[in-house]
Amino acid sequence: MDVRQLVALNLRRLRVARQISQDDLALAAGIERSYAGHLERGTKNPTIVTLEKLAQAMNCELAELFEKIPSGTTVIEPLKSGRRPPTKRNAR
Repeated sequence: MDVRQLVALNLRRLRVARQISQDDLALAAGIERSYAGHLERGTKNPTIVTLEKLAQAMNCELAELFEKIPSGTTVIEPLKSGRRPPTKRNAR
């Protein structure tokens, strides 16, 4: 596995574990949502500054994006799609 795929899998793994949508992660990191998708698919090369922004947005260490993936891990299930239930913040 090349380093781009390693970062892609870890980025998605960490984001999903924290229940953060791609939209919310991109917003918090100050990047485009489509770029976040490219990074999770391993089709773009992020700068170290971008990786630092993503790690800060997910409240994790930068090194976690480079951790070795456990054997047998190939697919990380996406978050449930659809609208979020209303909260005080987004209730109308």
